[in-house]
Amino acid sequence: MNVIYFYLLLLLHPYISLWFISFKQANRKSWEALIPGYNYFVAFKLGAKKPWWALLMLVPGAHLVMWSVANTSYIRRFGYFSLIDTLQGVFFPYIIMAKIAKDKDPILPETNWANTKEMGDREWGDHLALFLALPVIGHVIALGIGAVTRHQPGKKSKVKEWGDSIIFALVAASIIRTYVFEPFQIPTGSMEKTLVVGDFLFVNKLAYGPKVPVTPLSYPLVHNTVPWINVKSYSGIETSNYTRLPGFSGVTRNDVVVFNYPSGDTAVYDPRMPNGLMGHDYHGIVNKEALRLWQSNNAYISKLAFQLKDSILKSSPGGNYDMASMDAYVEQMATERIMDLDGQSFIDNVETWRNKARHKLAVDKIAYDQSTGGTIEHYGVIYRPVDKRENYIKRCVGVPGDWIEIKSSILYINDKEAFVAENQNLQYKVTNVLIPSDATMDEKYGLEAFRGDYYLNRNGDGSYIMNLTLSQLNKLKRANPKGNFELVLSPQYTDSDSIKPTTGQLIQNLNTFPKDFYVNNTITDFTKFQLPYAGQTIKISKDNIAWYRRVITAYEGHDLSEKSDGIYIDGKKVSEYTFAMNYYWLMGDNRYNSADSRVWGFVPEDHIVGKASMVWFSKSPYKGIRWERLFNIIK
Repeated sequence: MNVIYFYLLLLLHPYISLWFISFKQANRKSWEALIPGYNYFVAFKLGAKKPWWALLMLVPGAHLVMWSVANTSYIRRFGYFSLIDTLQGVFFPYIIMAKIAKDKDPILPETNWANTKEMGDREWGDHLALFLALPVIGHVIALGIGAVTRHQPGKKSKVKEWGDSIIFALVAASIIRTYVFEPFQIPTGSMEKTLVVGDFLFVNKLAYGPKVPVTPLSYPLVHNTVPWINVKSYSGIETSNYTRLPGFSGVTRNDVVVFNYPSGDTAVYDPRMPNGLMGHDYHGIVNKEALRLWQSNNAYISKLAFQLKDSILKSSPGGNYDMASMDAYVEQMATERIMDLDGQSFIDNVETWRNKARHKLAVDKIAYDQSTGGTIEHYGVIYRPVDKRENYIKRCVGVPGDWIEIKSSILYINDKEAFVAENQNLQYKVTNVLIPSDATMDEKYGLEAFRGDYYLNRNGDGSYIMNLTLSQLNKLKRANPKGNFELVLSPQYTDSDSIKPTTGQLIQNLNTFPKDFYVNNTITDFTKFQLPYAGQTIKISKDNIAWYRRVITAYEGHDLSEKSDGIYIDGKKVSEYTFAMNYYWLMGDNRYNSADSRVWGFVPEDHIVGKASMVWFSKSPYKGIRWERLFNIIK
């Protein structure tokens, strides 16, 4: 139900609750109950003695909590304190409101906390209110403090005192978190070395304007899952359309931005895994599962693997082989070769295999376990609204209207080399160099030991694979003038009349945006394209529709059909499309270890959360607190 209906309910509520009758019982004027907004001001004054709380009902995400507070505190002034009364006050107060108006009993004095009977009458109702505000933890706080302190006669009980404080604190904190700033922790190394694992940030939501929650009815201070009990933290009963309040500026090129993960509309859910998800890119998982299902059903793979193994054993008879390792090796080689020889059968029937993969994930609840090569059972597939998709952080390298291209790992914006952040790093194969011990890597080259920035003797040939910033690269070159520093690349294949890509190469295209067999992009070489902007109209056809499928369907909510005679949107054949939103391109500074727009594409404006502004705390898993990073402004 759209949020507008809930606000309509809030407007009608005073009339349905017959406040124009019960106000007179509280020595107020009937007409005060008829003025929208002012009637809540009076109700809060009568019940909670805090009339200004009525302003909080204007805030999506706080409005329903404050509505429950208004109702509960109001009915208590007329003697309704019990557990059942409190439940009604929180969720459905109209039966009690009608009784109050019918009985015409005058409003009661406030609770006499020195009266044991009055305290007893409201005890379980207060316990319920505290539990709904902060389950279990609220009682641990209140009862723990109550156990070591003596209750003073005439004072509120600890349960009531802490219930009131916690409710307001949570509402206030939720408003600040939603509309002002939010703490964020760096979970992965995609922004190394600008931001490192263990950094804690403040995300400034006023910079671009805070988003009004799409799902306002949500448990406060958590994102999409309640910790420990692993249940959804939000309800889809109340929803709103994308709305952004005014901010100080728009998203600027090269800002470090926090955003909702664009490919996170559907997720493979498993709270046993980090962040409750088995990989965030559900659509990428479907492609990989589909390919594995095809491979496992391809009889040629087993036959070819047997032939390869037989050939190896015959070429070196009597060799001391690790048969388990050999079996894994020949199966991998056979799989890669079959993709080239027989991959067209997968391409031609990909939707069949994708449907099998979706069934396996959603119904069978089984996924491939990369760590063991087997399978793992999970809890199924869930849908998440925009504001409850996982939070990611990257650098915005392209804004609406920009032309983007990547050539040999160099990013070009509008045909010019892009800004290179101070800590942006690329990957190099380094040979003929002297590398100091791990203990001095950080001191000499700014590389924290054992953090995964480099791999010693990776190929057993004396070479090093290293992720280096420009300054680190220059330090190594100065220290090793005879060394060789080769940029690691994944070039696009040549697609010409004389040299056609293999089917294996076509299948590899599913790993990179736009995840289409016939669009060849890699993490180091990316075809030139333009970022869409709101109001832009483009020609669309089968030749370029791959770039815009998710924009049209997932982000802008249309039905798309690709037929032999053309493109159909919402059942109508079209040759043009006009974008409703602006789109951005975001990439990690750690370019070779970042799942970013090169994998999942455009970031819509309604996914932008805020600007990463400051590192307020940082702790290394190896060295403890990084004092030098505390309170650093993010550049």
